[in-house]
Amino acid sequence: MLATDLDGTLVGDPTALKELIGYYEGLPYEVNLVYITGRYRSSALSLIQSEGLPKPTVLVTDVGTSIYTGSEMDLDKEWEGMMKRNWEPEAIREVASRFPSISLQQLPDDRRVSFEVKDDPEAVEDFKLALDEAGITHKFIYSSGRDIDILPKGSGKGQALHYVVEKYAGIETKILVAGDSGNDLDMLTLGYPSVIVANAQKELAECKENPKIFHATKDCAGGIHEAWLHFYGEMAKQF
Repeated sequence: MLATDLDGTLVGDPTALKELIGYYEGLPYEVNLVYITGRYRSSALSLIQSEGLPKPTVLVTDVGTSIYTGSEMDLDKEWEGMMKRNWEPEAIREVASRFPSISLQQLPDDRRVSFEVKDDPEAVEDFKLALDEAGITHKFIYSSGRDIDILPKGSGKGQALHYVVEKYAGIETKILVAGDSGNDLDMLTLGYPSVIVANAQKELAECKENPKIFHATKDCAGGIHEAWLHFYGEMAKQF
């Protein structure tokens, strides 16, 4: 199984992407695909179509707050129910309104609340503290030096991937996890073989060395290909 972020990870180098897809198609075993993205559902599906990506077995959107499966990419209602517990998006927006440098991103629903901040790291810390002081149950993710994602507690890409593996794949499944930014960190550090692509954001490029985390020398899909050969290159010889 390949569990990968989309923008800047699987997508970003068309030539390398074509080579990776061709490599997977030529393997004597099937590689199931799980796409885990910060995009919302319709945006993710549009990207999949425009980039000619293979259809995933599972699509995880909104930084791990929504999971879709099946031929019609139907919503996983069990996960949705978990995400709605103690979730207060309006209260989060009210706290954020106190900080002029933090701008609300317009999204089609309230599965997450996201913001953009420009050159004001102090405001980021103050916002985080204000949410805690207000007693709002949440998960706070700051990435790429500008993006703030406020998620339901217990969510995120890592928790979503853990749920997907347990429910849809099984713990014995061989997995490669791939990412390029700070909102990928919790899935890259789950303990599965993982890859940080060469074009990763600084917050991942400085990630502590770990034998399960491969630091690719190639960008995007090229780095995924490189890591797959590193972890699983010998598997094809067993067939």
